Amino acid sequence: MREEKLKIYDQLIALTPYDRKGKTQPYTSANGYMFTLFNKDNEIGIRLSKESQAAFKEKYNSTIYKSHGAIMKDYILVPESMWGDLELVAKYVVESYEFVMSLKPK
Repeated sequence: MREEKLKIYDQLIALTPYDRKGKTQPYTSANGYMFTLFNKDNEIGIRLSKESQAAFKEKYNSTIYKSHGAIMKDYILVPESMWGDLELVAKYVVESYEFVMSLKPK
């Protein structure tokens, strides 16, 4: 099951200009910040601004994102119901990249 879901994450990232990193915990990063993450529970999280998080949660019936039991600051959970439209999700990945690039570099 993990391998199948990981393939979906890889397909998602392949739709963007960003490189997947991490072997056991796949992620993308820029400017010193991770902006997408595939956790051990086989869930995809995307980092967004507070305003975008609120709109995303309401529009897609989503919630906060956790990894290893910890709430990931600024991340939202990409519901599996969206995994069938990876082009739509990829637009949020691009928005996520733009968000982390607006932060002070680490």
